[in-house]
Amino acid sequence: MSTNPKARAWVQVRAQALRDNYVRVRHQVAPGTGLLPMVKANAYGLGVEAVVRALEPLEPWGFGVAGVSEGVRLRELGVEGRIVVCSPAPYEDVAAAVEHRLQLSISSLRALQQLGATARSAGTTAEYHIDIDTGIGRSGFDWRQASEWLSHSVAGVEDACCVGFYTHLHSADENETTVREQWVRFSELAAQIVSLRGSEGPALAVHVLNSAGVFRAPEMARSVVRPGIFLYGGGVGPGQPRPTPVVSVHARVALVRSVPVGTTLGYGTTYTSQRDERWATLSIGYGDGLPRALSNRGSAILHGTTVPIIGRISMDVTVVDITDVDGACEGDIATLVGSEGTAERTLDDVAAEAGTISYEVLTGLTGRLPRVWMDESV
Repeated sequence: MSTNPKARAWVQVRAQALRDNYVRVRHQVAPGTGLLPMVKANAYGLGVEAVVRALEPLEPWGFGVAGVSEGVRLRELGVEGRIVVCSPAPYEDVAAAVEHRLQLSISSLRALQQLGATARSAGTTAEYHIDIDTGIGRSGFDWRQASEWLSHSVAGVEDACCVGFYTHLHSADENETTVREQWVRFSELAAQIVSLRGSEGPALAVHVLNSAGVFRAPEMARSVVRPGIFLYGGGVGPGQPRPTPVVSVHARVALVRSVPVGTTLGYGTTYTSQRDERWATLSIGYGDGLPRALSNRGSAILHGTTVPIIGRISMDVTVVDITDVDGACEGDIATLVGSEGTAERTLDDVAAEAGTISYEVLTGLTGRLPRVWMDESV
């Protein structure tokens, strides 16, 4: 295990595993399909600079972000290719998007007019993707009201031209029925868009599938797919292939102590020893992003043995019961996410115990934890 000798706790990231998952997505769809890896939220908490550096040699079609500031950050890092902002941009951010050649997602004709006016003032032409709401509800033009927006959004306005259109799948990780429903809605509008566009100009980018969609319904892949959580080691639903683990979380043992039966532990004293026990205090807490919901229900791995988290997780420390672990001492390394020997705690295991999803576990890991990359080229 690689360690950070100066850290009390850290996140270990395997760059090759990230790349392997990218290649698995690429092999799942037809040759020639572009990949738009989502690197929003600081690349799902792993560090956008290192993630982009790891993926750029694989020549992605572009990079996807959620906000304009994230796209600007990619430009500052030297990314020259396509950057697609896959959420509505506040009007105040449009000028920065135009300046940095970001492709915005458009969900209203008013936003389209604003984009055109901003680009005109800047003396340039902006590019955008039409976001079509086929059931997720949070953004996009409503598929049921296509007569009100379809022709205008495809035609564009002066100094703003359409380069793609897409939709978001809302439950691809849960079942195929909803994917099919959204696909039918999207396909009907896609045919109209293609007809309106005609043969003039370059072909529009068409993208529907997220990570779960790629494995649930790869035949629906069009010119581009948008992988996210699978790249970073998160599962994409029951019965679907498991990604190669990318992330592990480790913490040092700061204290080992023996306690008699009846000893109380933690805020609220939600745990009391039922026998003579040995406890290890780990140098990680909810201030580092370890979910507090794991109190009295999560676990860690120490010396290859799974040990239970006991008492409430504090901001800075977490206690585990090591009564049945021989030889544990201060300075040892515990694994909160990852594997050691035959013991394993996957990202999705931890998320399930915390009553949440792998996305939240990853993005919740705070900046107090160094990201240690297991690849010298990153």
